[in-house]
Amino acid sequence: MIIINYLYIGIDDTDSPDGMCTTYLVCDIIRRLKENNIDIVDYPRLIRLNPFARFKTRGNGGVSFKIINDEKADLAKEIVLDEVSKLSMFDCDNTNPGVIFYDGEITKEMEDYAFKAIYSFITIEEAEKFGKSVGCEIHKFKKGRGIIGSIAAISLPLDDYTYELLAYRTPQNYGTKRQIDYDSVMKMDKETFPDTFENVDYSEGYIAIEPKTPCPVLYGIRSNNVESLNKARNIVEVSEPIEDYCIFLTNQHTDMHIQKAENISQMKQFGCYEITVTVKDNPHVIDGGHMFFTVFDETGEIECGAYEPTKNFRKIVSHLRAGDVIKLYGGIGEQNTFNIEKFQVIELNDVEYRNPVCECGKRMTSAGKGKGFKCKRCGNRIKSSQKVKFKTKRSLNNGKFYETPVSARRHLSKPICRM
Repeated sequence: MIIINYLYIGIDDTDSPDGMCTTYLVCDIIRRLKENNIDIVDYPRLIRLNPFARFKTRGNGGVSFKIINDEKADLAKEIVLDEVSKLSMFDCDNTNPGVIFYDGEITKEMEDYAFKAIYSFITIEEAEKFGKSVGCEIHKFKKGRGIIGSIAAISLPLDDYTYELLAYRTPQNYGTKRQIDYDSVMKMDKETFPDTFENVDYSEGYIAIEPKTPCPVLYGIRSNNVESLNKARNIVEVSEPIEDYCIFLTNQHTDMHIQKAENISQMKQFGCYEITVTVKDNPHVIDGGHMFFTVFDETGEIECGAYEPTKNFRKIVSHLRAGDVIKLYGGIGEQNTFNIEKFQVIELNDVEYRNPVCECGKRMTSAGKGKGFKCKRCGNRIKSSQKVKFKTKRSLNNGKFYETPVSARRHLSKPICRM
């Protein structure tokens, strides 16, 4: 049996608001490797980390790939470090790249580290200590925060995964309006959905494949398989040159960041959870358009938020009522509020208690505490103060999932079309 030894390469924290992104850097590195007859094995991996991390970059993702560890490995390392040094925008405070080289087997210990990077926080010092303990070759630029995501990107197991095709602009077009034919995007979505998804937010008139930042990405298409990505790429029309494109294997849209919590007391700030709870009060809106309500279980309660950027999702949330049992998916942010990504209705409270209706057809009013009810129309009185149980019609449905719109969805959140 032939045993192939791989060199794993992880890169992170090269993103900059001025235009650089880690995926473009890796695409450029892969191109240079090919020019030197060094091929990567499989697809490069784009791994999204904890969406509530304190010092995260835009998408908070690390990228990794592997090559056969042969006589060209040293040249590959040289190319990687040269490209990171050349293309990273070091004048940006949040650009603190880290590069990891690793030539061993991916261990359970490394997998656990990767899940910790998705579920919670890892400091630069912790990452460096761990990387050295498992034999990583570590390269830090500036603060070197990127080593945190670099180790995670090479270590994370992917039982569930998606693919993303990223097309890149030529440098002279950075910061200008992207020349994408929106009708072709609509056509692509109709012909490839649900194999591709998150292409268009029809409710908001939002083309989701188009970034809104001045980064090198022209567009990004997400899919369950590579075949659909290639079909989609051939449908989308643009009127500007494409410098290159790359397909990434990724944990995006897998709910990998979500942990199952048995109860509210188990949940911690900055973690992401799935939890079944009961609605305590009817949702209400505050200044700014944000909607809040409280949920509870036998261990405590927590405030939940559907924020203004979630648009029409807030209207769906507004139909929740006290007593509804729901399963929430989301994370706990800076203000200790549970940020909802989606929810499933487990059991609706479809019972209301109302004043009885008089024989004359008029609904009665209270006659005073403990004095029953009276009718203002005919003067009839009832001694009992017991309200009458009514079954109400609800606009929500038991068992159904409801999610935020594409325009407000997190990278890791699994859309209903993948469930």
